[in-house]
Amino acid sequence: MSEQLVQTKVGRLKVSITGERGRPTALLWHSLFVDERTWERVIPDLAQDRELIVVTGPGHGTSGDIGHRYTMEDCAAAALEVLDAVGVEGPIDWVGNAWGGHVGILFAAQAPDRVRTLVAAGTPVHPYTLKGRLRTQLLLVPYRVFGPMRYLADALVEVLLSERTRTEDPSAADLVRDSFVSADRAGMTNAVVSISLKRRSLTPVLPAVQAPTLFITGSAHSDWSPEQMRSAAALLPRGSTQVMDDAAYLVPLEVPAEFSRCVREFWAANPAQA
Repeated sequence: MSEQLVQTKVGRLKVSITGERGRPTALLWHSLFVDERTWERVIPDLAQDRELIVVTGPGHGTSGDIGHRYTMEDCAAAALEVLDAVGVEGPIDWVGNAWGGHVGILFAAQAPDRVRTLVAAGTPVHPYTLKGRLRTQLLLVPYRVFGPMRYLADALVEVLLSERTRTEDPSAADLVRDSFVSADRAGMTNAVVSISLKRRSLTPVLPAVQAPTLFITGSAHSDWSPEQMRSAAALLPRGSTQVMDDAAYLVPLEVPAEFSRCVREFWAANPAQA
């Protein structure tokens, strides 16, 4: 695996590249509040078919922050800057979890010639609900003042992971806590305000996504039900769906074997052209 920092319009982003050179390329972008480590359980399987470009979003992990508010469209533009910086010119397979799925939808709509397929896991396309916005704002106030206290990290674990994961997979819960606690406070705050609290509806964008698209949701996802997902997929020219049991927001972390199998089958059904 190689790592580098790429300067983009949303800050200097950590980019990790793994897999065999010469294979088709897939770009992975993680969920808000956690970092690129949430892909670790699926990378060995996905790397059998693709060279993987793993992006760490602004304000997360060791990626930087631009110091002012940015938009989801800015993140999509930053992804294009990453691809140009690492020398990928052709179409890619986009795999996004939550935040990463939102960015992928916009990227696919704005740069259709650069996207071969799109996977969006745990990615609600409706605007942030009032309940969710209030809950996030209440957590953000003590975080700004006191930092990532234990009760805040525990509250995040309860939201992002299913009950089964929290009970049976303590290492997943520890990873979520550590991603949150170790992030730069100012950068994380900026990401939450820019991306989460200002999340708008992406429903009008869906008909413009021409690439074969797979929406995935966990059965325990509180904000993206199977019914909502299927309604959104029906607006896509080439949309499909998959529900994964015993998972919430972080499907690649919670059910990695099922997630990898599903993505690889989707890739096989939509093969890269020579």
